[in-house]
Amino acid sequence: MIQFDKGTILYVEDNPDNRNLIRRVLNAEGYDVVEAANANQAIERLAHEKVDLILMDINMPDMDGYTLTARIKQMDGFAGIPIIAVTANVMRGDREKSLEAGCDGYIQKPIDIDTLAQQIERFMPRSTNV
Repeated sequence: MIQFDKGTILYVEDNPDNRNLIRRVLNAEGYDVVEAANANQAIERLAHEKVDLILMDINMPDMDGYTLTARIKQMDGFAGIPIIAVTANVMRGDREKSLEAGCDGYIQKPIDIDTLAQQIERFMPRSTNV
């Protein structure tokens, strides 16, 4: 049985294949992963789950990740949760746009699953029970 002792990550991503891959990689690294396929599901998950970090897909059909990030950062009790943009947008200015929207970091797609855990670790809040 896998021990999820590194924290809980909300992964907001409309592509089920991407969600499945990232969940498997992060579970193997000791993270619990809660998934949301769209903005409404993400808000719902945040209302019911204690989340330590959010991986935010930027290109989603109903509400883009920039808008959802800004909304989450304005919600009571959620401003301190690190949000990392996960995006194929790699043009000049895209990283800055993610940070301006309130993202704390930026991971480029396609995601390098060999370095994903280290990239996330930098943003995970430090806990006294780890």
